[in-house]
Amino acid sequence: MSQETEQYDLVLRGERVLTPEGIAAREVGVRDGVIVAVEPLGAGLSAENTIEVAADEILLPGLVDSHVHVNEPGRTEWEGFASATRAAAAGGVTTIVDMPLNSIPPTVDLEALRTKQDVARDQVHVDVGFWGGAVPGNTGQLRPLHEAGVFGFKCFLLDSGVPEFPPLGLDEIEADLTELKSFDSLLIVHAEDPHVIEDAPQPDGPVYSHFLASRPRSAEDTGIADVIERARRTGARAHILHLSSSDALGEIRDAKAEGVRLTVETCPHYLVLTAEEIPDGATAFKCCPPIRESGNQDLLWEGIADGTIDLIVSDHSPATVELKHPDGGGFDVAWGGISSLQLGLSLVWTEAQKRGIALERIVELMSAKPAALIGLQRKGSLAVGKDADFAVFAPEQTYTVAIENLLHKNPVSAYAGRELTGQVRATYLRGEAVDRVTPRGRLLAHGED
Repeated sequence: MSQETEQYDLVLRGERVLTPEGIAAREVGVRDGVIVAVEPLGAGLSAENTIEVAADEILLPGLVDSHVHVNEPGRTEWEGFASATRAAAAGGVTTIVDMPLNSIPPTVDLEALRTKQDVARDQVHVDVGFWGGAVPGNTGQLRPLHEAGVFGFKCFLLDSGVPEFPPLGLDEIEADLTELKSFDSLLIVHAEDPHVIEDAPQPDGPVYSHFLASRPRSAEDTGIADVIERARRTGARAHILHLSSSDALGEIRDAKAEGVRLTVETCPHYLVLTAEEIPDGATAFKCCPPIRESGNQDLLWEGIADGTIDLIVSDHSPATVELKHPDGGGFDVAWGGISSLQLGLSLVWTEAQKRGIALERIVELMSAKPAALIGLQRKGSLAVGKDADFAVFAPEQTYTVAIENLLHKNPVSAYAGRELTGQVRATYLRGEAVDRVTPRGRLLAHGED
């Protein structure tokens, strides 16, 4: 049967389609939820269901967000799988990986993983995978969790903020890295040094500069250096979460050049927001590590441009209105976390285009690179053999962020009222439109591809 007469389940056609070779006029054929043909526009691919991508739109691969706190079960009033995955789909994200906290129980053993999978299974609107947790005393659980499908293991160098997920000491980190190397898994680290923070001024009240001083860059720099040293000694894979301190970029570059198996992410809030614009009492902006000064942000963007920073993910970390906006507006007592799962692509693209960074590069950092980090070979690009996960994106459309249009559970956003450029108009998961009514997502496991 010729290509011209072969029937597909779905064909998408557009003047601008982003494939690994760049943006070009293409037709995309989908069968059984998989991309089976990518041809020049005009090839005449045929299907009962055909989608014409508008002239002002670009067809992108679905985004992969490997840093999402869903919080269910246990703290489902903060967020849940249904609300989080609806928000993800609205932002063009077709795969998320859930953090092992702040759910109760945390994902630190097989029983907890099964509990979380059972809760999630029938309510997800995008595909969902899971991180395991590395906490004191559970080294023996790491291999069983890996074999059960988690994509790696998260740990903290300091208090996580929840008592059921305590931090690891550096010797424990080295022991866990040694264990993880034996089956080539990954340790992902919240790397702020507790001793530096203990010696820093303590945050008090609503003044943002006081909070910023309580989480100095040196805490991150020291923590990252310690993780690099343990990764160097063990030869294991380590990943630095939510980099906010540009001062650490030089050591990260040197470690990578040396061959240390190190990757690094940053987040939209560090690339878009600046300390100078945060009013006192505006606790919606609180996160840890904190949002830093504009000069620091410029250097993070240099790290994006030169490849030192490997990926951009949301660190979507929601909480209730009461926790985010405590009486008195105190940064010392407000919950830390920014909700941006629905807005990530628009946020980063709005800033990137001002800095002359191409959309292709941004999508690589938000799709292909996170997929590669966790080994999801069927995700991350628009190519034959990949899952037919797409986002229809209008890169020139502008809009103003309105709280009532955000789909995460609690109406709190550091971006309320902000004008953004670039709007996701539709999202497809394995060739089906995500309608945010019927859950069609699947639970993913490491090693399934």
